[in-house]
Amino acid sequence: MVDSRLMAPCGLYCGVCGVYIAHRDDNRKFKERLAAVYGCRTEEIACHGCQSDLRPPFCQACHYRDCVQSKGYQGCHECADFPCALIDAFPIEVGKKVILRAIPAWRALGTEAFVAQEERRYTCPSCGLALFRGAKSCRQCKTAVDLDG
Repeated sequence: MVDSRLMAPCGLYCGVCGVYIAHRDDNRKFKERLAAVYGCRTEEIACHGCQSDLRPPFCQACHYRDCVQSKGYQGCHECADFPCALIDAFPIEVGKKVILRAIPAWRALGTEAFVAQEERRYTCPSCGLALFRGAKSCRQCKTAVDLDG
């Protein structure tokens, strides 16, 4: 069963998010690297998923979550207006690329199969290690990866 807290309304599945993984695994080194990227304190790299009460400061206010909640939806995959101006304005280009891939897949597959697909996608093709969205190489075997497209 899928943890609904990990179902980001925009389609960026939280189970493969670096912030979520760093907090889940209590990985201080990874948290420090992410804090530098996001311009926050290491202690603020804490998250239980987009639909939880524990989110980092940069995810507290979310136009995507607000929009789908105002429409009574679980996510953008239920909206006939996708992709919309909010998606077009997504501030991180790789995130927008993932959203544009993920939402049609979520629609077509349903939640359970979509999550399974995302978890398979973010696995090193060489050694099988679970990776995070945005990874450029496997931290275990060093294989170069490009999994976000």
